Amino acid sequence: MKGVMIISKDGTMRGGRRVKTGRKSKPLTEKIAQGEKAKVLEIEDLFVGDIPEGADIDYGDVIPEPSSYLSATQKDGTSLGADQIYKEIYKWLKERGCEKLVSPRTVESYAQSFARYVQCESAISQFGLLGKHPTTGSPMASPFISMSQSFQKQAQAVWYEIGQIVKENCSVEYSGDPNADAMERLLRMKR
Repeated sequence: MKGVMIISKDGTMRGGRRVKTGRKSKPLTEKIAQGEKAKVLEIEDLFVGDIPEGADIDYGDVIPEPSSYLSATQKDGTSLGADQIYKEIYKWLKERGCEKLVSPRTVESYAQSFARYVQCESAISQFGLLGKHPTTGSPMASPFISMSQSFQKQAQAVWYEIGQIVKENCSVEYSGDPNADAMERLLRMKR
């Protein structure tokens, strides 16, 4: 009963293939190198005839402006720094020709999760691994540890999505992880 959808009494669909299961797809560069049939997505640009009159047009290759919440001032007076990560990821995507395939909201989601992860890690460094329980006063694990793990998990899940899109659609061999450089810069930021 592989791939069979079952309708329950309440009319909802149950069963079916789970997300992210099955054989992983090969990278596009690997398919091309092995001479296999490979489908390269063609991204069409708009022509003047396609644009309605009075439309607001951005000329040139510009990175979409990140939302204001990515650079919002934090309670301690510093900037979150997610806007820098957003710009780094967009530049990285642009170098691979995949910037039009990844939604700006996906990149924003990754940037915020990663910046929050870095923020939690710096709080752990500043306040330590142990805290005092608010009612009993006994030692307990710092709440920043679980928050850090949560944000790291979110960031990794979104990065996996972005990485899959790049892997499946990038026609040139790519290397380098923009996270490493962004993480280093954020950790060295003066707080």
